[in-house]
Amino acid sequence: MKVLILGASGATGKQVIAQLIKRGINLRIVTRKNAVIPEELCKNNLVEQITGNIADFDSMANKTLINECDAVVFCLGHNISIKGILGKPRLLVYQSLKNVCEAIIQCSSKKIKVILMSTVAYDYKKINEERSLSERIILSILTLLLPPQKDNVWAANYLSGTIGQSNEKVEWIAVRPDSLIDNDDVSPYEVFESIQRNPIFNPGKTSRINVGHFMTELITDNELWGKWKNKMPVVYNKELI
Repeated sequence: MKVLILGASGATGKQVIAQLIKRGINLRIVTRKNAVIPEELCKNNLVEQITGNIADFDSMANKTLINECDAVVFCLGHNISIKGILGKPRLLVYQSLKNVCEAIIQCSSKKIKVILMSTVAYDYKKINEERSLSERIILSILTLLLPPQKDNVWAANYLSGTIGQSNEKVEWIAVRPDSLIDNDDVSPYEVFESIQRNPIFNPGKTSRINVGHFMTELITDNELWGKWKNKMPVVYNKELI
């Protein structure tokens, strides 16, 4: 098995790499020229590192990326800065996801698993999630005014709408964590079909290492993949009393 990871240098992407290495999975990662990745990860014999900006990859480059891969994990995101939030590329996640999925559909001889790191701020209308009127208004405003939120919405909509439930080449899962935090170790967490808390007025917490662990479980456990295939599970750290 080989897994392609996009957004490998991000805080969550590094956790995904570490978890997959623990399982002995071969990886292909894409990193920007000046990206910083711990040496024990990028120098591991299981890791093939490709340097470049995924936003600049053309169709042929994307087809080369997915060659021999069985799964693709998108941990792409925008830097938390004025340039990162308002600058280009404003649709980094959506456009990269679309380009890679099109490459899979055009040239892959097998089904490939696609995992997108999404957010609880995405309103998954197909399951009629319960949200208050004030929450819906705020999310609509954020989608209108903040490019990263719009990017996340377009990316998730692409999977649920354009790729849909029965694509012959792409099977997908969009993992939706709540407020991301850093922990050193995997801790108990829970996975739900829909949001359990108001992410604006009563957010939960999800550690990045738990997101990485869940994504790794999805990739390596076919039964778990079948349970969440073509869905958008929500991950929360388990509240221990």
